Amino acid sequence: MIYRTLGRTGMKVSVVGFGSWQFGGEWSKTFTQAEADALLNRAKERGINLVDTAECYGDGTSERLIGQALTGQRKDWVIATKFGYKFHGLFERTDHWKPADVLAQLDQSLKNLQTDYVDLYQFHSGSDGVFDNQELWTSLGKQVKAGKIRHLGISIGSNDNLHQTESATKYGAEAIQVVYNRLDRNPEKRVLPLCLKHKLGVLARVPLASGFLSGKYKAGDESSFGKNDVRGHWWTPEHIKSTIAEVERIKKEEVPAGVDMASWALAWVLKNAAVTCVIPGMKSLEQVDSNAAAAELMPST
Repeated sequence: MIYRTLGRTGMKVSVVGFGSWQFGGEWSKTFTQAEADALLNRAKERGINLVDTAECYGDGTSERLIGQALTGQRKDWVIATKFGYKFHGLFERTDHWKPADVLAQLDQSLKNLQTDYVDLYQFHSGSDGVFDNQELWTSLGKQVKAGKIRHLGISIGSNDNLHQTESATKYGAEAIQVVYNRLDRNPEKRVLPLCLKHKLGVLARVPLASGFLSGKYKAGDESSFGKNDVRGHWWTPEHIKSTIAEVERIKKEEVPAGVDMASWALAWVLKNAAVTCVIPGMKSLEQVDSNAAAAELMPST
């Protein structure tokens, strides 16, 4: 595994992190505690030390599974979670951005995660209107001073949100989370250069493009993509078909022979100097191994 410093935080994180939205039960599988334990233990064995979750992944289910799995291992992990929403079902969230609501969310996340501090507490893809609230950030700053939060971050909803990226240091945030992958290179235009300019750490989410870049799907598999999970709500059949065709082209023209496509896709993201860590989801031990292997395709740094 390779480790990089997350922006100005001083935290050394593995270049491959553990994305845990799947633990919330919205990706066609409900995880038992034993399964979560096994996945996180394998991730640790492979050198992964960052896990990313959120308050609304299954109404705290993801956080609770992680908290129990990391019992006795807290100092070995960098835990990142988020705030701003409450889960009410597969496609329903309500906004909760008032400072008092956010502090309540923080306390609940700490309880779920069985810890007394969060390493990275992230604004969760809210609008600019709720973002520009000095009272909110002042309140969060007090929690940093109190030791409940080590560092603040921003998970931008749009991968071209310059306002929140530009304002990060103003509000004490030190990391940006953004969608970035071989199929979605929009952050290269403005967001990633801005992160480099301001020395912000970058967590790249959806680095496998919701599974397309795993190499699993081929022409004719359109009906199986997103079946029984949240992706079926996002993607139209036409978009699925055209994306699979583009992935097959990339695999033929860009992925070296004999190289696992998922590992290659993660390494491709990590080659951008602005990116600190990729955070793919992992639903099996095989996926943990494949994702962790991306570090083997990277030059030593």
